[in-house]
Amino acid sequence: MEFGPYLMLASLEGAVTTAVLSLTAVGLSLVFGVMRVVNVAHGEFFMLGAVLAWWIASAIGGMGGNPALGFVIALVLAPLVVGSIAAVADLTILSRIDYDPERTIVATIGLLYIMQQVTLMTYGPDARPVEAPFNARIALPWVEFADGRPQIYWPWGFGTTTYKLGVIVAAAIVLLGVWFVMARTRIGLIMRATQLDRDMALAFGIPVGRVYAFVFGLGAGLAALAAVLVVPIQQAHYLMGGDPLLLSFIVVIIGGLGSLPGTVLAALLIGMSDGIISVFFSPTLAKIIATLLVALVLVFRPQGLFGTRATR
Repeated sequence: MEFGPYLMLASLEGAVTTAVLSLTAVGLSLVFGVMRVVNVAHGEFFMLGAVLAWWIASAIGGMGGNPALGFVIALVLAPLVVGSIAAVADLTILSRIDYDPERTIVATIGLLYIMQQVTLMTYGPDARPVEAPFNARIALPWVEFADGRPQIYWPWGFGTTTYKLGVIVAAAIVLLGVWFVMARTRIGLIMRATQLDRDMALAFGIPVGRVYAFVFGLGAGLAALAAVLVVPIQQAHYLMGGDPLLLSFIVVIIGGLGSLPGTVLAALLIGMSDGIISVFFSPTLAKIIATLLVALVLVFRPQGLFGTRATR
């Protein structure tokens, strides 16, 4: 097979990585943008979404239900449960330390270990899969030009699955929904007002505490949703939150802290490069290049590609 088909396959894998990473990083970016909170436990909310998806799908399957039904219920229920847990954590822990930057980092590190160890004690150390609701194989054609005329080939084994394409479409729809909420709704207006000036928002009667709890829950829910989407491709494991957390921080730093367009663009850059470099070279090299990009951005544009310097 020529180089082109391999590049297309690597690009498809990169698009799946981009879709999942975009949802996870947007959740982290929202929390920092509105609350100015560095949520070190964000990866564990991702992990919790995957584990809950396995539990829900297994429970539905154990009752004789359709695996597709179990996955759909998990897709709705897991982000809601994880978001509720995050909102309660905000109200009971972060709000009581007044969102102090240093103490917030320590508190979220504590949340990280609590969720990780509770999951280990209840779920166990094994990695477990969740069955995809649909997973048909799609053969993709490849066009080559011979004597100036296009010829279509169907290389053996060259293609993807309907589920991976579904992950890309689902992530795009959710991201559009987040943009619509932030830009076109009253809730988004309140969130942006709180982000710009917390004291002024309080003066106008905005319940900032409830806004913060909602945003913290929303960020965790987006991470959990990304995990539910990816768990039929990867397996649920109690240590799976590390890579999403690291890559999300890389994406948010490159895109600009609190900038949703910058976060999505940076996720596209990191996700596609990770997919292509991992296929042709190694995943380790992809992580090294991503880290170098962060270093370059911090040196030449500390606020990120689309970020603005903090005035608070």
